[in-house]
Amino acid sequence: MTVTTDEMIIATCLKAGKIMVENGSEISRVDDTMMRIAQNAGVVAANTYVTITGVMMSIQGRNATQIAAVNQRTIDLEKVAQVNQLSREFAATTIDLPTLYQRLNQLDAASRSFPLWLQLVGAALVSGPLMIMFRQEIVNTWPTVIIGTLGYLVFYLLNRYLKIKFLSELTAALLIGFGAEWVCQIGWGTNVNDIIIGSLMPLVPGVPLTNAVRDTLAGNFVSGPARGVEAMLSAAALGFGIAVVITLF
Repeated sequence: MTVTTDEMIIATCLKAGKIMVENGSEISRVDDTMMRIAQNAGVVAANTYVTITGVMMSIQGRNATQIAAVNQRTIDLEKVAQVNQLSREFAATTIDLPTLYQRLNQLDAASRSFPLWLQLVGAALVSGPLMIMFRQEIVNTWPTVIIGTLGYLVFYLLNRYLKIKFLSELTAALLIGFGAEWVCQIGWGTNVNDIIIGSLMPLVPGVPLTNAVRDTLAGNFVSGPARGVEAMLSAAALGFGIAVVITLF
């Protein structure tokens, strides 16, 4: 096995791992996928080190080590599933290593996010029905749907242009809080708390918190707590925004 082949194997594994970390996969799955690609490429012993900010891999007995930095993170489980599918195709020898690397690059470059209008529809469907499920009432459904959709829109636009997630969540929470108070004052809504609870649901960091628990239980005591802190900061930003509105009113 030549050095060039070693470098291609490592580069392919790192590309797969980086895509998975950036799009919300738990660390144990990332490590398993990278190791499986390396083994199916003929590597007997490899070392991987995966965190939420970087991925590193080396092949034992060879002077081949590479590091890939993870600079952004989002939630796109479809990309994670696509990486796993490509790994299975490589294991079944349906595609070779250069093809796998090329398709991973194409997957990384492709924007697979849903259009904004569809995300807003999803936010609306999450806000109203969850409010009904938690509070067993339908009186405040439409105010919750509208405020939850507007809150998510503000979060999306600010996060896209400012690139500061926590500030975007704080601003969205302030809008939701003021909107809930306003609709109750004009008589359209009857319970501020119910409207706030439902409207915040699209912004709650459920997947990061779940991954934090799974990583910690799997023994990843670096990435698990780090993801937990990230999720708690998001929750704190949402809570602080609502607390400010409640204090003012």
